[in-house]
Amino acid sequence: MDPGDIRLIYLIFFFLELGWGTFLSLLNIAQIHKNREKTPEWLAGLVEEDTYKRAVRYNLERCRFSLVSDVFSSFAILSLVFSGALGSLDALLRGLGLSAYPAGILFIFAVSLIFYFLSLPFSLYSHFVVEERHGFNKMTPALFAKDAVKGLALSALVSAPLLLALFWFMDTAGRLWWIIAFAFTAAFQLFISLVYPLVIAPLFNKFAPLAEGSLKEKISALAQKLSFGVKGIFVMDGSRRSHHSNAYFTGLGRAKRVVLFDTLLASLSEGEILAVLAHEIGHEKKKHLYKRLAASCALLFAAFGIVNILYRWEPLFAAFGFSAVSCQGIFVILGFCSGPFTFFLTPLFTAASRRHEYQADRYAGAAGFARELESALLRLGKDNLANLTPHPLYSFYHYSHPTLAERIAALRKAVVP
Repeated sequence: MDPGDIRLIYLIFFFLELGWGTFLSLLNIAQIHKNREKTPEWLAGLVEEDTYKRAVRYNLERCRFSLVSDVFSSFAILSLVFSGALGSLDALLRGLGLSAYPAGILFIFAVSLIFYFLSLPFSLYSHFVVEERHGFNKMTPALFAKDAVKGLALSALVSAPLLLALFWFMDTAGRLWWIIAFAFTAAFQLFISLVYPLVIAPLFNKFAPLAEGSLKEKISALAQKLSFGVKGIFVMDGSRRSHHSNAYFTGLGRAKRVVLFDTLLASLSEGEILAVLAHEIGHEKKKHLYKRLAASCALLFAAFGIVNILYRWEPLFAAFGFSAVSCQGIFVILGFCSGPFTFFLTPLFTAASRRHEYQADRYAGAAGFARELESALLRLGKDNLANLTPHPLYSFYHYSHPTLAERIAALRKAVVP
């Protein structure tokens, strides 16, 4: 197969993905617009008309903006691939007199920075126009810049040693390099997940122990009742950046901790907060995190297997504008190919995620929090101006959580009269 054939195949899958994504977005926009005037019957008495119309305006603007952003990003990728810019940049960095590994790491960093700066105007518009207009943004330009610098520095600090190790494995570990590289990468990712709540998250947010009082006592009692070991209960200053609210568990094994957004504490009652936490405990009890880790490892193993097959295939590199094969080149090429050649698998992953959410909801219901969880979901949906009328095909493809209507229906069905 020559480089021209490879480019043609890439183009076909590229436009299949872009066309499918655009079609779904337009379907979703039309669905929201169709239901913009009247609150759906299932929401009667649950969501105020003014709140519903605010949610419609917010989601229409977000969906339209996302569509424009996605199309722009797609054609930016296409421009890089077919202009020969990737190969020129790789040759430029190789010509600086650096050894192969630093040049390769700089190449991957440079490509990442190109896309970061291309997406920066959209990120700024999203935060300071869309989110601001609808009352969610609390981030200042200074905080945005500070987060950006920290994020870029952290990304470089974390990815540089990983890339250095991968390049070394590819050069020196023989035919089974990719199995060794997979094992190292999986262990590295596990290490990052362990240190994230202790080292990385505090770089961006403040975490304070939940104050003594009724809520803390009830959370501790809930954890004890459900045999859930937790290292601590913390409140995160999410309100510094947004009015959106959330709660989550982080850490593995005995290092698990509960994290509550301060916006969540201000929005929900104690019973509703307990219901949300019971849902999160359900994920733990059902071993969802470990199942997702196993799925992630399987995908990572497959990815390294593909790298092993392709990274010496010269026509592939030529098709993407490279003059020679390289370790860094194959990772960038497969990064560009991953979306177009795997987008049809997305519903498998979103369906699995939604199944886990249903199971966690049922666990919370069985623990006695069905009505409180329904109330919490409604409150969070209203406060976050969630899309209450997504197109079924759009939500089937994109949503990692069931829609609000689906979750409430399932909860009511599970409640024993």
